[in-house]
Formats: sequence, structure tokens, C-alpha cells
Amino acid sequence: MELYGGVEAGGTKFVCAIGTSPEDIRAEVRFPTTEPKETLAKTVDFFRQYMVKNNARLAGIGVGSFGPLDLNPASPNFGKITTTPKPGWSFAPVLQTLQDATGVPVFLDTDVNAAALGEGTWGAAKGLKDYIYITIGTGIGGGLIINGQPYHGLVHPEMGHIRLLHDQKADPFVGICPFHGDCFEGLASGPALQARLGKPAEGVPPYHPVWELEAEYIALALNDFICVVSPQRIILGGGVMQQTHLFPMIRLKVQQYLNRYIFASQILENIDEYIVPPALGNRAGVMGAIALAKLRTEG
Repeated sequence: MELYGGVEAGGTKFVCAIGTSPEDIRAEVRFPTTEPKETLAKTVDFFRQYMVKNNARLAGIGVGSFGPLDLNPASPNFGKITTTPKPGWSFAPVLQTLQDATGVPVFLDTDVNAAALGEGTWGAAKGLKDYIYITIGTGIGGGLIINGQPYHGLVHPEMGHIRLLHDQKADPFVGICPFHGDCFEGLASGPALQARLGKPAEGVPPYHPVWELEAEYIALALNDFICVVSPQRIILGGGVMQQTHLFPMIRLKVQQYLNRYIFASQILENIDEYIVPPALGNRAGVMGAIALAKLRTEG
């Protein structure tokens, strides 16, 4: 049985694992994301030490990384993180560094595309070919899977930066996105909630009006994604979606905004099974990276 490596390369922490499935993880480690040289060296050491100690070779290593990323093989910056606000990481050569140091084929994609693949392989989108995974936490990002493959396009989707209807009178909050102000991420991410409330949102009770507003912005975004991409399912993960009372509010608002125009039973009758949490929970990232390696090496 082929063994695969997976790296959840987050802006706060890296999670590295070796295995074949969620039920078969042979080794795992996590450590803080510091500067690129140190962080990537720890990643390399984890995989090299495992291969030497167990006299084993990995078939491939998948990396689901924070971004933005250059995923164009013809680009001179292919495999690098590009214009990230994370200090020191702009144009860090993630793919080349790991591949050269391990001697193993390395496959890079966005963290949300990788998490989406994990959910499609073992989780909430298993058996589906066209779906979206959206994470709503420190930032907002979306992974789009079309015909079983992660979609990139010109660069890669940036679902957190779409513009939403924003009633300035009802909600005078200007948003926190340094590029767009009141885009989806600027209005509905975890830091946006904290800035709006003046305190972390985790302890805010479910009946607080901020959650009604949060559900509205998420539903507006999902309305757009449904109309443009027509996904078979939408998975909502990330720290904000730990507030599980948001799910019924979002589902109801999506139905209201679509107003029966999308005439599909999944939305009209079975929306509880259409907008869902990730089945892999906080394991979606690293397991998605392993799924990415499997997909790329197995063709």
C-alpha cells in the first residue's frame, strides 16, 4: 500500500502527517509557523526521519497552504506563496524546497482546495464531483471542486473577497479587509466579528443580533456561489462555524434569497443536507493534503 505525506501549511501552525486515510495515520506532528527557513526545515526533517527510520519511501507529499499561491506551472514563481501579508513569507519557495530536500514528488494547492478534496475523499462530499468547501475563521476562503478536480483558473478562487450587499444604515461597520473594506471577509470573518463587537465572538450568546447579521452575510455569499457555480453541496467550516446555531439561520436565509428560483429538491426540500459542516472537522486540512497527494500520483 502506497504511503502519502500531507502538510497543512497554515499561517499559525503547520500540521504534517503520513498515512493512507483518516483511519491509517502512521505519524503526525504540528509546530508553530515561524519564518520560512525554520518552518520548512522542520517539515523536511519530519518526512526524512520517517523514511529513514522505517526504510520507506513516500509516493507523494501534498501541501495545502495559506496563500495567495502561484499554481501556474509555466510561471517563474510556480510553487511559491506570493503576496501574503504574513511577514517573511512573500515568494517563499514552498514546493521546490520540500521537493528538493525530500526527493519525493510534492503537490501544492490552496489550503481550502486541499480541505475540499479531503471532504470529497472521506467526508461530507464523498461521492460528489462538484462542490464547494468554505472556511470562515481568521479569514474566509473557498475551495471549488469541479468534476473531482480542484479549480484554479487564472490564479485560484478568492471567495472571501466577493462584494456583498451592505446596508450602511442598518450596519455602519466599515469592514476590516485591507484591500476591499467590506467584502465578505471584511464583514464576516472572525476578526471582523471581534472588531464589530469589541471582544472575541466565542462567548457571545446565540440570541445576540450579531449572529443574525453574520448569517445574512454568509447566506448572501452562498446565494451568489449557488447561482454561479451550481454546486452539488456546500460545506462550511472554520472557527466561526463552530457556532452551530448559524447553520439553520443560514439555510433559511439562502432559501429566502433564492426565492425558489433554483428549482432543486436539495435546496427546496433537503437544505439540511445541502449546506453542511465538514465531516472531518479540524482534520480536513491535513487529510485533504494527503488526498491531494493521492489524487496527483494516482492520476
